[in-house]
Amino acid sequence: MGDDFLTRLLRLDPASLVRTRPAGPDAVAWWSMLPWGVLATRTVAGSVSADRTVSAADLAGGTARPANRDGDWRWALPPATSDAVEVLPAAVVRDIAAAAARTLREAMESGVDGRPVGSRALRDALLDHVAVTVQVDRPGPHEGRNVPVSLRLVQALTRTGLLEGAESVEVRVAGPWTGLATGEGAVWYRASAPTLRPL
Repeated sequence: MGDDFLTRLLRLDPASLVRTRPAGPDAVAWWSMLPWGVLATRTVAGSVSADRTVSAADLAGGTARPANRDGDWRWALPPATSDAVEVLPAAVVRDIAAAAARTLREAMESGVDGRPVGSRALRDALLDHVAVTVQVDRPGPHEGRNVPVSLRLVQALTRTGLLEGAESVEVRVAGPWTGLATGEGAVWYRASAPTLRPL
């Protein structure tokens, strides 16, 4: 899965960076910012002594000593601890992703209300669409809160392959961050964060 994760990152953006972090004994967390402002993370076997940023291409190619790219990493990470506020069937998340793809395709072909729409404007509008709103009614720090899950997160989970083989998806909250997590990894979004990678 690790190699597939890197392959998918590079397909989305050949210039992808990966921040590697210690994640326990013989485990490394890979973090990468997707082009639409969502962080994706996957834990793999290995070891690193400290945080380090490298190019996804170097990591995927097995470069023995990849160049240090710490100066190019510009994004905060969510807190290390998070709370699960809902569990969704993975099939529901897949259906949402498929419906979004159909909507985009149909709108690109026939426009909206008969009017043509620019592809970028349409994609941005779809990404910001709230696919699911979780109403937290269980006792705890998030009780009474409505947690919006945008298509940004759904697309991120799907496009990185982290949804494949999953039976369920946890909706998680960590401070201002909202995440979707499976046994393969997680994706995180903070509404106040920049949605596009800086030039």
